[in-house]
Amino acid sequence: MATMTKMTTSEQLRTALESSHQKALLLFKHSTRCPISAGAYEEITAYLQNDPNEQLDYALIDVVSDRPVSNEAAEVLSIKHESPQVIVVKQGAPVWHTSHSHITTEALRSKLNSL
Repeated sequence: MATMTKMTTSEQLRTALESSHQKALLLFKHSTRCPISAGAYEEITAYLQNDPNEQLDYALIDVVSDRPVSNEAAEVLSIKHESPQVIVVKQGAPVWHTSHSHITTEALRSKLNSL
């Protein structure tokens, strides 16, 4: 089973983005105060427990407690901030993103298995 690493610093974000040149990265921007985000978290967790694409690294940014990291991700990747939000990064650049109720186990499986 793949796991998500919690990102709490800009340094962790920069390192993960640099590492995406070797292995794609899924960033999940999650709000602990939002029921829609809680549902998206459940969908991602289900995906990670049931045959996830092991060719990716998985990271979580808590947009409430780690707002500066979340803002930096939006700025560096040129993706408007949303929460919940999934951004897939390859070679330092976003290749797919979605948000809110579009974050489903099936959507993740479909997109991530084709990478």
